[in-house]
Amino acid sequence: MALPTTYTALPNITAREIPRKLSRPASLVQVRPSRTRVDAGKGVSSVCEPLPPDRPLWFPGSEAPEWLDGSLPGDFGFDPLGLGSDPELLKWFAQAELMHGRWAMLAVSGILIPEWLEGLGYVENFSWYDAGSKEYFTDTTTLFVVQMVLMGWVEGRRWADMVKPGCVDIELKVPHKKNPKMDVGYPGGFWFDPLFWGRGTPEPVMVLRTKEIKN
Repeated sequence: MALPTTYTALPNITAREIPRKLSRPASLVQVRPSRTRVDAGKGVSSVCEPLPPDRPLWFPGSEAPEWLDGSLPGDFGFDPLGLGSDPELLKWFAQAELMHGRWAMLAVSGILIPEWLEGLGYVENFSWYDAGSKEYFTDTTTLFVVQMVLMGWVEGRRWADMVKPGCVDIELKVPHKKNPKMDVGYPGGFWFDPLFWGRGTPEPVMVLRTKEIKN
């Protein structure tokens, strides 16, 4: 589901006046400074800490932009167009990449699992490319409405997590278990992290998140 894009405005900075030497009497020229960059001292993720400057980059010997500090999963300093220079847009792009990757993994599962079930004899004459032409337990209009309702609820919860991180978590009171820090896109809790994999130190958590992005 498409969500409203984040709107950011340039700061209102008073123009400087710089004299320009000409053959006639000096005139005044207005110059506006360019957009400010992201403060590199603070990581984008609230859980994973920024990596050291000698971290692996996409090209040996290259320098990562100041707004890519290594705190995002799969960050190898690649942003030649400067698309992530705005801090708010960078957070939005990170969530978009995360959700697109998860939808892609679900799509692959929707292809492979039915094919595997067909091989076991549980499904007959299944091919993922003609799944839309099959007859199901109800008509396509009902399926579409049900899908929109369910996906709308899920997307609404995801949007709520972006507005107020941690509001969708469901944490059980387990002895000697510390609740993780809230991080957008990783709700955790009993339903999303039953094995407590996301409650470790930042290093293994970053490894797991990077593997997810690569998959």
